[in-house]
Amino acid sequence: MPTGFRIWPRQRKVAAELVAKFRELPVANVSDSMSRMTAGGPRLRPMHAGGVMAGPALTVKTRPGDNLMVHKAISLAEPGDVIVVDAGGDLTNAIIGELMLAQMVKRQVAGVVINGAIRDYGAIHAGSFPVYAAGITHRGPYKDGPGEINVAIALDGMVIEPGDLVLGDEDGLLAVPFGVAEKVLAATEAKQAAETRQMANIHAGTHDASWVDATLRRLGCEGLE
Repeated sequence: MPTGFRIWPRQRKVAAELVAKFRELPVANVSDSMSRMTAGGPRLRPMHAGGVMAGPALTVKTRPGDNLMVHKAISLAEPGDVIVVDAGGDLTNAIIGELMLAQMVKRQVAGVVINGAIRDYGAIHAGSFPVYAAGITHRGPYKDGPGEINVAIALDGMVIEPGDLVLGDEDGLLAVPFGVAEKVLAATEAKQAAETRQMANIHAGTHDASWVDATLRRLGCEGLE
């Protein structure tokens, strides 16, 4: 078998019940609960009209500009999966377009991430199917391979293993490792509850911001009244 040209079975994936709970939480709060150490990079932006994305990762690593293995991944995808494609970040050729998106919708895929370019932006942007990508081009892809399915990939330093939880909203993209998903969920729910209380205090005029001056004094800021 040629190196870099293989398809592996996915060994595990986050449970649907866990995915549903994360879907209700802002990606920013999940990120804070992961110590702000993980991100998919500022280039990967939502291309669709709006709406959140959450689901287990079906990973693809492909040669820049080639989408043969992405076609295969679509045929392997299970309902609720997020297809995550590392195409090297190259924007010369589009990896997916409207026709491939229609196939994903038909298979009830939860979203797609392309570390590369898309085309048919008008149709994609008008729809609610979650698409995250690094750019747009009219130039189509090649279909020669090689590529790999269900291998570990990295997007701007964010490692994604097959079956990890992948989240996306207007603020961007985040992956939660399979083994810590429940712990991160608990921390994020606690943060969300604290922010809800804080917002209520802001509206009531009882918000306590004394920590700002306390921090400035601790850091030695001059000119405080």
